[in-house]
Order: sequence, then C-alpha cells, then structure tokens
Amino acid sequence: MSTENKEQVVIKENEGNENLQVGEVVAKTEQFIEKNKKTLLIGLSALVVVIIAVCVYLFAYVPSKEKNAANSMFAAEQYYINDDFDKALKGDGKHQGFIQIADEYSSTKQGKLAKYYIGRIYLEQGKYQEAINYLEKFSPKDAFMPAQVKTLIGDAYVELNQLDKAISNYEKAANINPNDFNTPAILMKLGTAYEMQKKFDKALETYKKIKTDYPSSQEYATIEKYISRMEMLTSK
Repeated sequence: MSTENKEQVVIKENEGNENLQVGEVVAKTEQFIEKNKKTLLIGLSALVVVIIAVCVYLFAYVPSKEKNAANSMFAAEQYYINDDFDKALKGDGKHQGFIQIADEYSSTKQGKLAKYYIGRIYLEQGKYQEAINYLEKFSPKDAFMPAQVKTLIGDAYVELNQLDKAISNYEKAANINPNDFNTPAILMKLGTAYEMQKKFDKALETYKKIKTDYPSSQEYATIEKYISRMEMLTSK
C-alpha cells in the first residue's frame, strides 16, 4: 500500500473514531436528561421564578418606592427650607420626616439624600457626632456634593475640636473636582484649621494656593491679608 493510501486510511479511521465519540456523548447526554428530567425541570422552573422576581423588583417595585420616597421628601424639604427642623426630621403626623424616609426608603436615591439633610440639620443643632454619622453614610455621585459633604464633616470635627480629622476631610474636599466656586472656600477652612493647630507654615501654604490657583475667586480679594499675617507668624 502506498504512503498516500495509508494516510487516507488513517484519516478515515480517525473520522470514524471521532464520530463514534460524538455519538457516545450524545447518547450519554440523552440518558442523563431522561434520568434527571424531573430535577432539571424543577431547576429550570426555579430559575424562571428568580428571573421573574428580579424583573418585578427592578421594573415595578424599585420605581414605585422611588416615587413614594419622592412624594414623602417634598414636605420634609419644605420644612427644612423654612428652618422648621423638628418637623423636617420627624414629620408632621401626615407627612414623613427625613429620619423615617432614610430608614424606610434606604435603598432609594431619596432615602440616601435624606441622610444628607439629617446630617445638615444635626450640624445646625450642634449635634456634631450625630451629624458626622449621617453624613458619612451619604455617598453622592455628582460633581459637587461629595466635596460639600466632606466639608460639612470637617466643620463638625472642628466643633468637636478634633482638628486632625477636620483637616483630613477638608484636604479630601479640596481635591474633589477643584473649581473656582467652592474650592477656595474649602481651602480657607483648611487654612483656619491649620492656624488653630498653630501650624502657621501649613496655613501660609494653603492661603498661597488660593492666591496662585484661584485668582477669579471671591476669596482672592482678601487673601493677601491672610498671607501677610502668616508670613509674620512664621518669621518669628
């Protein structure tokens, strides 16, 4: 037999073996399905139930909760705007307050925003640790609020005379989306906190940053006097 014919025989044998293996796999698969038909049907049914439940949750339950939470927030926000903090927090008997909204709708955007309002109110009321606890639970995703939240937490720590924590939060706030609108105000708070620690060199560095990086800001107009005062203190 020629070499070419031998190769053709080998190829045919291989093809026959492959077809035999495929047939065996198919047969075994059919046997497995037949043997475990009941179990597989139960598993498939359970999967369908889970998929339906997830769809109902995502497309019906969540939007409904968001709507209910938004309706509840309106009255509380009006009380907040009018400085009626007690009703803003606890409700008026007819409408829910921020505390209940934050608890009942914790998974919604409105429920999370309620934590921010609670933190601000507690800060106004001098309940500084409570303010920190709520503000730290609020994680906004927009461009400006993360810096604002960190700044408020820093303010609360200043009031508690925990200046290292205040400075840490002010520094983080100043590095979040730096801009001419709120970053210079945050840096002023940071500089003041350094002054309270008598770290005049750090305060001077912070004030100079306002002068160098934010010439269009409102704080720029008066920053020179802060720089001059720190230069006097650091030269002693």
